[in-house]
Amino acid sequence: MKWLRARGIEFVEIPIRETPPSDAELSAALNERAGDLRSLFNTSGLDYRGMGLKDALPGISPQDALALLAANGNLVKRPFAVLPNGKTLVGFKEDQWVATLG
Repeated sequence: MKWLRARGIEFVEIPIRETPPSDAELSAALNERAGDLRSLFNTSGLDYRGMGLKDALPGISPQDALALLAANGNLVKRPFAVLPNGKTLVGFKEDQWVATLG
């Protein structure tokens, strides 16, 4: 948010823990990442570790993994930005944010 504010980019902040991304938003993010489920998960989070997802994730179907994310915002990698054009930015990599948002 600090990065967005510094550049004068307007956004709507949604508390991800209380309001996780929708199935459609998560599916779009997964498609943009060529099916890389791990890239959507907060792999350093306590919930991820507590659920043993490091070992379990390779055996979970994409639908079940997206359902986990949609049900538990703590599992979602942050920041998770949905742009007006439907594209998503997941995690903060400044070069990607600059390339996408200017």
